[in-house]
Amino acid sequence: MKRLFILAATLAATLGAAVAQAQPQNAPAVKPEDFTFTVVKENPVTSIKNQSRSGTCWCFSALSFLESESIKALGIKDPALYPDLSEMFVVRKAYYDRSLKYVRLDGKLQYGAGSDFGDVLDVAKTYGLVPQSAYSGLQYGYDLPVQAELDAALKGYVDAIVKNPNRKLTAVWPKGVDGILDAYMGEIPETFTVNGINYTPESYRDALGLNLDDYVGITSFTHHPFYTTFAIEVQDNWRWTQSWNVPLDEFMAIIDNAIEKGYTVAWGGDVSEAGFTRNGLAILVDTEAAVTAGSDQERWVGRDNAPKPEAPKAVKEIDVNQENRQLWFDEKTSTDDHGMHLYGTAKDQNGNKYYLIKNSWGETGAYKGVWYMSENFVKGKTLNIVVNKNAIPKDIRKKLNIQ
Repeated sequence: MKRLFILAATLAATLGAAVAQAQPQNAPAVKPEDFTFTVVKENPVTSIKNQSRSGTCWCFSALSFLESESIKALGIKDPALYPDLSEMFVVRKAYYDRSLKYVRLDGKLQYGAGSDFGDVLDVAKTYGLVPQSAYSGLQYGYDLPVQAELDAALKGYVDAIVKNPNRKLTAVWPKGVDGILDAYMGEIPETFTVNGINYTPESYRDALGLNLDDYVGITSFTHHPFYTTFAIEVQDNWRWTQSWNVPLDEFMAIIDNAIEKGYTVAWGGDVSEAGFTRNGLAILVDTEAAVTAGSDQERWVGRDNAPKPEAPKAVKEIDVNQENRQLWFDEKTSTDDHGMHLYGTAKDQNGNKYYLIKNSWGETGAYKGVWYMSENFVKGKTLNIVVNKNAIPKDIRKKLNIQ
């Protein structure tokens, strides 16, 4: 996304090419001290992670979603036994697949760190999954992902191959991609041990209790017919993953039913709004976002020392409907900026509904890595979600002919 999703949203923009979104000076500030939240429903999630200086929120959010799916499927009660999946295993496999497609399409494909939820599902189906303990993907010496150099090295290499200097591609050029990935991320183990059991990536995936065919992408736009699928038209949806298109009221009903039934949701959408703050709030205030320069967390919410305007006593949100949601997508004020993990609901002191969102920027902000996202923000700024098909209300499943 720019972690689309499918994306999945998603789903960030290509690292180094993306622009940052900072709160404009005339925007109403929203501050945690102005709110008191009461959790209504909270489903199990794993610990907060940190994507650091990498454009890989699509992977962090989708794997967090799959970890919750595994917890539910296996009935895991003890948080000490929760799975901790390797994001960089998926990122590495996705880099390789994307490189092959980029060359096949003569470079006419978005190439960078950003991607979508469908990328994670495809990698898991094709290659399996591994735990963080078996593969950190940080061969280059950092404790957290710092990938600008890796991204540049890969892009330079595949661009050289696209030029086809011999006028006929050799069969060995993909080994060069693997060589770069080995150097920066390390070789992937063929087998590894978890709790005394030896696994391959494929057998470990299967042991997590996941049925990867159960996951469904959902969106809500009017430029395609409802109750059909389409590939959301954003650059990071490079696998051209399909999402089901439903009316907005049904889109929100799917999210609410998922949470009520004990499921969680992979969320991809726009975080360039003034009301998306670094302090754990996402509120659809009625103002446009401004653009400045930055890096993943700074990219979307600005720096710690950025000047903040005085907060009004009350912040009025935009009322969202199908029409303005579509307008924002068409005019590109709703974009696939970021992917996160939606796992519960809450209410503020005035009874307004919010969703609990697990981010991947470390334990930052007033809520230690969790964001409270208003219902209007979700309605207006979500590009797409991924859910377990069993989390979809039966009447909507029937319309989609999902068995």
